[in-house]
Amino acid sequence: MKQIAAVLLLFAFAVAAGASEDAAAGLAAVRDLGRLNGEALACGNKDTAAWTRILMLNHAPKTRIYGEAYEEGTQEAFTAHGRGTPCPTSAEAAATLEAVTQRLKTVLPAPGQVPPGHSQEGSELNAVVPRYLLQDPNGRAVTNEDFPGRFQLITFGYTSCPDVCPTTLLEMKEVLKALGDKAAQLQPIFITVDPERDSAQVLREYTSAFDPRILGLRGSEALTRRAAAEFKVRYEKVRDPAASPGSYTVDHSAGTILLDPDGRAIARFAYATPAQQLAQRIAALMQEGSQRPSR
Repeated sequence: MKQIAAVLLLFAFAVAAGASEDAAAGLAAVRDLGRLNGEALACGNKDTAAWTRILMLNHAPKTRIYGEAYEEGTQEAFTAHGRGTPCPTSAEAAATLEAVTQRLKTVLPAPGQVPPGHSQEGSELNAVVPRYLLQDPNGRAVTNEDFPGRFQLITFGYTSCPDVCPTTLLEMKEVLKALGDKAAQLQPIFITVDPERDSAQVLREYTSAFDPRILGLRGSEALTRRAAAEFKVRYEKVRDPAASPGSYTVDHSAGTILLDPDGRAIARFAYATPAQQLAQRIAALMQEGSQRPSR
């Protein structure tokens, strides 16, 4: 019995040590994220600063110690640049952001919660009718039948979305990167639920900022509603009575839906599913599809 107790005690110490190491790694990553934020603020890089806030929201535990680590890192870098530390080039800033993003996702994987103002759809895939008739940024009519032989990874959102949409499109970019040559078999699609503000030009610039291969689609209010209904996606405008008439947010469903080359909905991925996991699942489905006899 004493030997068993000793083994259990050693195991408990090992678990505690591992948890302590994980916590330290998480705090260190959040502190570095704060440093990146401070650097971006000092150098006037608004895009990077916005990304650090999104990453902090999605990955850092909502506790005081992580908040303090982020603020300490921010203040440290901001002060350093005030003392003459040069600002990085755009390429250097992008590389640092990507490195910090990957590190955060490794040590603090997102738990999958959907931020307020969005919902995680749970409808059955067999209830989805994967049909749409919309326009690309060049005004060309696009339907679900325009990608023969290719998978389609589809998400609904809007370009003013503060958190879910940029995170989802960043995941799409990483999926394409992880798929390598197989990415040619996948068409990622972003359908705006805010055609009133998301003009063709706005949509083109937004999706291209993540990856030129992501196709932005828009349509009239009626066609957008029809497409969303077919995919069992819900969305509605949320207006602040005190704000100007054109000021509103859009409460919308989060997540992505995968169509196979035959146009059938074959997978629904929850918001914040890690890109590597998405890529592995999609690659496996591509492999299964290639082994089926052609129709």
